Amino acid sequence: MERRKTWKLRWSKLVRKIERVHTPVDRQVLLQKICLPDNPLVLAFANAHAMNMLVNSESFFDSLCTADTVLRDGSGMETLFNQLNIPPGLNLNGTDLIPDIVSKFDGRCIALFGTQEPYLESGVDFVEMNLAPKSFYIRADGFHENDVYYLLAVKHRPALIVLGMGMPRQEEVAIALRSRLVHPCLIICGGAIIDFWGGRTSRAPLWMRLNGMEWLFRLQLEPRRLFKRYVIGNLVFLTRTLIFSAFNRRLSRQILKRQA
Repeated sequence: MERRKTWKLRWSKLVRKIERVHTPVDRQVLLQKICLPDNPLVLAFANAHAMNMLVNSESFFDSLCTADTVLRDGSGMETLFNQLNIPPGLNLNGTDLIPDIVSKFDGRCIALFGTQEPYLESGVDFVEMNLAPKSFYIRADGFHENDVYYLLAVKHRPALIVLGMGMPRQEEVAIALRSRLVHPCLIICGGAIIDFWGGRTSRAPLWMRLNGMEWLFRLQLEPRRLFKRYVIGNLVFLTRTLIFSAFNRRLSRQILKRQA
């Protein structure tokens, strides 16, 4: 009983934490805010997979909820907000948003930490050629201890750190870096973004991305690895969404009764 209540409370806290952006103008305001940090800041994304993971992982939940900015990522989260009668705002998935952020750091030092070779080198080449040609780059694959990333960041003081390690590792690394670094920087939990840049993973056609179906495209490419996440995981997420929305309705009625 206690465990069933715990995940609902975690979902409730993260739903309140997520920053929803409703117009292109608001999106630009958000980019301006996070791209000129005064201190180390962590940008994370909440999608259906994250909501499932935090049910069973308190450490991941803590890492995600203590990020400075958490954005809605994916059609699953849109469904969740709609069930709660909350305007979901724009879909700010990292794969589309992060390139815009990187371009705003052109001329400043950028760190790419994640994936493995040769995709890491290819990813750096892509970013340097297409997004930030004036920047200096540092890199490290995604399989080191936290101290390796910390020492590289202390030495080179990157203004932007993109972590491409997947959940929950990247969120834990992001919070660890923020707690120790002192220079202003933006730390992004980027998921598979470096793999996309490095050619390891392909993007879905535009029409699939616009209709929230990129997960289906990725499932077709890697059915064995992603079946649990996208098929079983999506069903579990939708079931929890219905349970959670009913829980919130009951909670709202109880609050109204107390206030009456």
